[in-house]
Amino acid sequence: MKTILIIGGSKGIGKALADLLKESHKVITMSRSEIENQESNTHYALDILKDELPDIEELDGLAYCPGSINLKSLTRLKIEDFQNDFNINVLGAIKAIQKYEKALSNNNGSVVLFSTVATKLGMPFHASIAVSKAGVEGLAKSLAAEYATKIRFNVIAPTVTNTSLAARLLRNEKQQETMKERHPLKNYLEPSEVASLANYLLSDDAKSISGQVFPIDAGIVSLKL
Repeated sequence: MKTILIIGGSKGIGKALADLLKESHKVITMSRSEIENQESNTHYALDILKDELPDIEELDGLAYCPGSINLKSLTRLKIEDFQNDFNINVLGAIKAIQKYEKALSNNNGSVVLFSTVATKLGMPFHASIAVSKAGVEGLAKSLAAEYATKIRFNVIAPTVTNTSLAARLLRNEKQQETMKERHPLKNYLEPSEVASLANYLLSDDAKSISGQVFPIDAGIVSLKL
């Protein structure tokens, strides 16, 4: 039974991944909020940026799921906005990877990080989040090379996903239909879809995959109809 750490496992994609893995893996979750009915999971309520992380001796996989959606025009963005997005998306991931590098190396572990389609498709009002998520992709590629025989690093880049982070983009039926129409496949994502790909990348089935960025975009980046 593999041990998988999910940071940001209380909601959204992280929770969907924890739910998917809990029957066949030892799942450890970390988030700022408590998890109700966590069943067999081990949970730590902590702030990834502020708190000391607990020691974990055995670890086969790490999924870093915290993120941000800070959509503002450049003139409304402050330097602090860029710093906050970079902190949660990049520095939080680095802190976790550094903490658990030895445990992951010992088990030929896998790390899954999360980006966005906005790093490939120029989108207005996405400057801050695109900058930080591009940093995530660069981090993963660099570490994939550095740890090529010890730890695999991959990134998933989803389009809009039906989570609390995206709630204001999908807050009524009109917005939901508009968002679907923006995508060639006429849909946006559910957390379970993204979790399924994360599960694959964490598994031994993906043992020859590292340093890759996988879009789940409902066609918005790759297709023009």
